[in-house]
Amino acid sequence: MLDIFEQDIQYLPGVGPKRKELLSKELGISTVRQLLEYYPYKYVDRSRIYEIREIRSDMPFVQICGKILSFEEFSVGVRKKRIVAHFSDGTGVADLVWFANSQYITKQYKVGVDYVAFGKPTIYGGRYQLAHPDLEPAAELHLSDMGMQPYYVTTERMKKASLSSNSFGKIVKGVLERMENNIEETLPPFIVNRLRLVSRDTAMRGIHYPRDNKDMANARLRLKFEELFYIQLNILRYASDQRRKYRGYVFSKVGDIFNNFYSHNLPFPLTEAQKRVIKEIRADMGSGRQMNRLLQGDVGSGKTLVALMSMLIALDNGYQACIMAPTEILAEQHLATITESLKGLGIRVELLTGIVKGKRRKAVLAGLADGSVQILVGTHAVIEDTVQFARLGMVVVDEQHRFGVAQRAKLWHKSVNPPHVPVMTATPIPRTLAMTIYGDLDVSIIDELPPGRKPVQTIHKYDSNMQSLYSGIRQQINEGRQVYIVFPLIKESERSDMKNLEDGFETLCEVFPEFRLSKVHGKMKSAEKEAEMQRFVSGETQILVATTVIEVGVNVPNASVMVILNAERFGLSQLHQLRGRVGRGANQSYCILVSKSQLSSDTRKRIEIMCDTNDGFAIAEADLKFRGPGDLEGTQQSGMAFDLKIADIARDGQLIQLARDEAQKIIDDDPLCQKTEYSLLWRRLASLRKDNVNWAAIS
Repeated sequence: MLDIFEQDIQYLPGVGPKRKELLSKELGISTVRQLLEYYPYKYVDRSRIYEIREIRSDMPFVQICGKILSFEEFSVGVRKKRIVAHFSDGTGVADLVWFANSQYITKQYKVGVDYVAFGKPTIYGGRYQLAHPDLEPAAELHLSDMGMQPYYVTTERMKKASLSSNSFGKIVKGVLERMENNIEETLPPFIVNRLRLVSRDTAMRGIHYPRDNKDMANARLRLKFEELFYIQLNILRYASDQRRKYRGYVFSKVGDIFNNFYSHNLPFPLTEAQKRVIKEIRADMGSGRQMNRLLQGDVGSGKTLVALMSMLIALDNGYQACIMAPTEILAEQHLATITESLKGLGIRVELLTGIVKGKRRKAVLAGLADGSVQILVGTHAVIEDTVQFARLGMVVVDEQHRFGVAQRAKLWHKSVNPPHVPVMTATPIPRTLAMTIYGDLDVSIIDELPPGRKPVQTIHKYDSNMQSLYSGIRQQINEGRQVYIVFPLIKESERSDMKNLEDGFETLCEVFPEFRLSKVHGKMKSAEKEAEMQRFVSGETQILVATTVIEVGVNVPNASVMVILNAERFGLSQLHQLRGRVGRGANQSYCILVSKSQLSSDTRKRIEIMCDTNDGFAIAEADLKFRGPGDLEGTQQSGMAFDLKIADIARDGQLIQLARDEAQKIIDDDPLCQKTEYSLLWRRLASLRKDNVNWAAIS
């Protein structure tokens, strides 16, 4: 017998093949289950009747009961009419207005009959009016049963096909009314009862047609918890399986390489945060299980040094190490930093990127295969099948949100046992997002900057005050500093008023004829881009004009000013990353956010946050609330490959923690997923994983 939830929606009353095709294309809805799991985004209380004298124009919607006194018809343009019904409840008169189907309106609705009208009130000609109201005979309505009317997100194509939120709601209501049996439970009684959740049947009916706010809140709590619980159960089950199945290399000793580096090459004393994180990594590497650890730290916190010292432990135990970066610029930066840091220790460090070709590439590949290359720095080129290691023991993945799950997994197959994997990010991740996206990883946070670093001062300027900005830039360069100027576009767009780099570069050359400028953007060839970058790094040029290609990994301690044009077009995390390119030396540094003067309230708040704090984690939390997890850069690549239908990562932090705690209890008690008391959970999880192939394992 076909499960009603798997029934094709085209056979539902009010749907049919054409509407089914439309719903499938526009909303991804083909089955009854998908229909019922498409939740309303807001509700309007339909249980209350207002008197006309109570209406105010700031009310979102009102419902009034009265009689049509008369109709009037007005011409509006060529062959168009406006139909006005004068409507009274005895306390006042309001106008009901339609701009189409005049014959239908006057035939459908009668003078002197009691109707309930529902709509948004506006004022026109000194009188309140409801445009295109819902209008139903009062005798047919049972207001006490109407409760909260749901509103669903619909697309323009749906509206053109007369499939409005109201029409969609009627289809959902029809399905729920025809369901004689309770909707099957998907959580065991011990969880439902302990957490005092309503049943799934109550929740599914209550989310679409709640009687009141309490009904709606109970339904939302139950459905949010269930959604988050199964996500956490999936993540924790996967992590548990990985720990059980895969033994890690045991790096039992800290030897001469590490100790010589620590004693003679350490560029500055480690912060307490760096010491703590190195201890956590050492414990992982000596535990016998494979390390999968997320290494978080704000820009300039010293993550790369921690990663390098961890790689040296792998070398001390006879293994090779690799660091994989998302861009050639960043890989070459890592190579330069690591080579300089290891000077005099006799360690062979090599680069493998797309530009390493011919004899040099053959030599690198041979050195990896025979073990003579001890540390490899590379880009995606590292995961190619031709790259084989003798004994790969550790892989550091930098800016790991730039790499897909499948790309990272390829590195596992380059070693007998999976290598230890610390993944680094300079994009601070809010705790709730980390629990959901990277929930299978242990987390280390470097929450302290090296001593002597001065906080970057962030200043907001309007683009009408560029002369003052140019004077400040000139002063900084005359004092021996260098400057970044970031444009949002490479070339001018007809559809945008954003500043573009090509025209801007020419203007800046005219403004600063006494200085030398470099230009870098993502469309340049790698060799050309690298040459321009090196001119700036060496100090040959004083101003680097760039797009956001410099957001990650560019390290020029002498650069003290970051100017970001059209700052209103950037997200908080991206602004923070760009700001992190300065403040790397001993001099006071500045980040100048340049915007137009007309700003929305949200944009103004974003800029105020940037000016008020340098705390990357506070900024990441704010960015999550502004933009939501789906918009945060990298979340789709990094493993957040499931769609949240009702939960909100930004606002449901406590519920995420509760769901994780409950899921952890299950995993601790039944790590092999075999106990009969949890069979409902394992069946449901298997069903969800089958339905949504994007619930891929995160590694």
